[in-house]
Amino acid sequence: MHAIIAFFVGVGLAATCGFRVFVPLLGLSIANHVGFLPLSHGFEWIGSWPAIITFGVATAFEIGAYYIPWLDHLLDLIATPAAVAAGTIVTASMLGEMSPFLRWPLGVIAGGGAAGAVQGASIFVRGASTATTGGVGNPVVSTGELVASIVGTILSIVLPILAFILVVALMVFIFRRLFRRQGRAAGS
Repeated sequence: MHAIIAFFVGVGLAATCGFRVFVPLLGLSIANHVGFLPLSHGFEWIGSWPAIITFGVATAFEIGAYYIPWLDHLLDLIATPAAVAAGTIVTASMLGEMSPFLRWPLGVIAGGGAAGAVQGASIFVRGASTATTGGVGNPVVSTGELVASIVGTILSIVLPILAFILVVALMVFIFRRLFRRQGRAAGS
């Protein structure tokens, strides 16, 4: 796979790890298992049956847990470092043609960074939902995150250039909102 397209796939999947940690891993695992996506040397295990089963079970638990009010807050604490780690791994797993000296820094910065930014925005939205609806709106937010994760995973695998463009647009939106909010706070 061409290195640029592989990078787009990796970053797209990494960003979707910020919505749900295991959905992109399951998608990557299935895509590799059926021969659609090659992985870097040393990451072949991701496409194995044990990995598919493990990611499938973890995905089911993660999806269900976000619909339990007290558990979704606990998951946010765990999901942030897990999303960054998963984003780093999925990005590095796609960059097989690159030297490890470039693969891992790109995985951490681009993959982990995208996953962390999306996860941070997700936590903010869920917190705002809890504050404004007393938690009643959180299942709607959780459903939106799940849909974004599934659609983002599919787009990243099938249309990686479009997925990458959407990730960049999402990052611009997140950082603009963040800096606009900080500017208003500093001006007060």
